[in-house]
Amino acid sequence: MTEATQAEVLAYVALGGNLGDARATVQQALAGLASLPATRLLRASSLYRTAPMQASGPDFINAVAAVATRLSAFELLAALQQMENAQGRERPYVNAPRTLDLDILLYGDTPIHSPTLQVPHPRMYQRAFVLVPLAEIAPQLVSVEQLAAVQEQQVECVQLHINTT
Repeated sequence: MTEATQAEVLAYVALGGNLGDARATVQQALAGLASLPATRLLRASSLYRTAPMQASGPDFINAVAAVATRLSAFELLAALQQMENAQGRERPYVNAPRTLDLDILLYGDTPIHSPTLQVPHPRMYQRAFVLVPLAEIAPQLVSVEQLAAVQEQQVECVQLHINTT
């Protein structure tokens, strides 16, 4: 991976997992975000427990993190996929249970439409497990109407994670 020399970009990353010790895996992934090259972890939401959506398996542990990075969106994506693979992520079928799932939700104000990356994440506003933790750390990015639209989805805070400033 090449460390970009561009100006820092504020990006938001969704984290989740529902296999193994998902809480520990998500916490390790948060630490991993903080150690990515040319990247600083700015804030992390609490951890939330959610039932799988359009999937089977145990409940998920989810969070959202804000990072400042000089990596391009595609370099950040590659780094996140390396972190997933290091945790044993497999993709046997769509919406399969997973040890770790890391998604770029937003990358600055830049929309990206490529076969490998869609930013803003195309389903982020349909998922309470993304919107609730995102609203916790960046309330200006989530409207009351967006939260109301996903209110039937059960999201439970399972552990307060101290935000990094």
